[in-house]
Amino acid sequence: MTVSERAHELAIAAAQAAADKKAQDIAIIDVGDQLAITDAFLLAAAPNERQVLAIVDAIEERLLELPEKAKPVRREGERGGRWVLLDYVDIVVHVQHTEEREFYGLDRLWKDCPTIPFVDRDLVEADASGSAAAE
Repeated sequence: MTVSERAHELAIAAAQAAADKKAQDIAIIDVGDQLAITDAFLLAAAPNERQVLAIVDAIEERLLELPEKAKPVRREGERGGRWVLLDYVDIVVHVQHTEEREFYGLDRLWKDCPTIPFVDRDLVEADASGSAAAE
């Protein structure tokens, strides 16, 4: 894995923020060996433009709450709400409308790169409480 500790922290925090806003198909791809401009891509999808923008806002807010605040150096695509890119240098966040996610297939494009595991903490907590209730 070539991602820096900072990139890993940003990617996991951004992924959780996206998950909290019900993003779908969240993936973190380690592109550090392939690209010199960033360590990781975070990919997330949403079924409509309003939710894409809500996910983007949540990610920005969460990364500003980190001890070492993170602000994007570049933000693109917000006007249409179909594909918003947030460039944090260490990571690049792509929040796409479900149709764009399927059409452009960034997952397929970067399939040779390793992924960074992410599990939504709400799913872990729900699973833990479900297991406790079954006992």
